Amino acid sequence: MSLSTREAYGMALASLGSTEEFVVLDADLAKATQTLAFAQKFPHRFFDMGISEGDMIGTAAGIATTGEPVFASTFAMFAAGRAYEQIRNAVAYPRLNVKIAATHGGVLIGEDGASHQCIEDISLMRTIPGMTVLVPCDEHSTYLAVEAALKMDGPVYLRFGRCSSEPVYTKAAAKFEIGKGNVIRDGQDITIIAIGDLVFEALKAAEVLEKRNISTAVIDMASVKPIDSQLVRRYAEKTGKIITAEDHNVIGGLGSAVAEILAESGTAKLRRVGLQDEFGCSGKRAELQEKFKLNAEGILEAAAYFSC
Repeated sequence: MSLSTREAYGMALASLGSTEEFVVLDADLAKATQTLAFAQKFPHRFFDMGISEGDMIGTAAGIATTGEPVFASTFAMFAAGRAYEQIRNAVAYPRLNVKIAATHGGVLIGEDGASHQCIEDISLMRTIPGMTVLVPCDEHSTYLAVEAALKMDGPVYLRFGRCSSEPVYTKAAAKFEIGKGNVIRDGQDITIIAIGDLVFEALKAAEVLEKRNISTAVIDMASVKPIDSQLVRRYAEKTGKIITAEDHNVIGGLGSAVAEILAESGTAKLRRVGLQDEFGCSGKRAELQEKFKLNAEGILEAAAYFSC
């Protein structure tokens, strides 16, 4: 059974903790964020800060001033939302080595409802100067993203989902580099650039389009910031048609990041699949995928636009 990216995050911390020195903080959600695995293995390097997210980020910043990297974990709504000021002023402004690991991002977390379905966190984090934003798509890319974040000196926002993620990579084939996108399927007619759970959906859509004689490239853009602008421009020139797909508001997220590149280069048409400036709602994951068209069908509808 495939793991969720939050589970893979917890496993990565527990594994990397054996060879790397870092501290992990959590805000009373260690079981949900999966940092419990690290806490049980390295109790002297784990601190539960309670339901006090701003305090957690401030403490993380203080520890980081000693030279020790810190992972600070909670739900995306509480990290990017409630602790935004502390992240901006206490972590990013002094460029401290704190990794904000936010689980339960997007509407596909399911029944928690709109109050907990954070759909603007990528937008908030990518506008902070110097903040790196990473959104891996499966368990293997998650491990590599956590490892890359740890090795990088500076603030990082890592976004993870709640439910199990379909595998995109095998362990042997997985690769990840901050600032680079991965072309996991090449094509000549349309390019789909996706993050998180929508990468798998993009691959499903590409298979359908292939049967319609539409050659489709799929890019996993897990590094939302810094984004691989060179790769975006190359495929914009190659296919002339770009679709972005994300479990996030289309305003400010991956779609906006790609739109900014295309606006400056003027090389391709663009359609954005994601939350269309609306809040989520409570429901089962599959129901929410269908309602908000965060699936292969939604991507296919966007592709159909190009033939109008």
